[in-house]
Amino acid sequence: MTTSPSAQDLLAATSYVLLTTFRKDGRAVPTPIWVAPMDGRMVAYTGADSGKVKRIRRDGRVLLAPCTARGKPLGDSVEGRATLLAPEDVPAVRAAVAAKYGLVYRLFAVGQRLAGLVGRGHADDASAALELRVGASGAA
Repeated sequence: MTTSPSAQDLLAATSYVLLTTFRKDGRAVPTPIWVAPMDGRMVAYTGADSGKVKRIRRDGRVLLAPCTARGKPLGDSVEGRATLLAPEDVPAVRAAVAAKYGLVYRLFAVGQRLAGLVGRGHADDASAALELRVGASGAA
């Protein structure tokens, strides 16, 4: 008997995930992000001062869908929960993302460092790690 992969496994395997967070007034804010599997979880990182982090801190309810790099959905959205991880988890999450995306990640990281030199990038200590779980209640 074979088991089909879970929605979370399928999302973790896609190149981009459309993470939709919600403003206080309920308006949806979709953002394409990179995600990676790590220890049976789906993780991502972003700027600690980003809007999505502020919205997740207030309300962890999210929608998740496979998408293109520009955020065009490639499938149906599923409900989920996003949780901010501890700052000490950022290096492990970055490593998981780097392992999944390889050369593309390394080129992106160089671009981020260069942007940081001109005041437009995120320093390593200015990142937030996220755990994303599929399910209406956020349960794995």
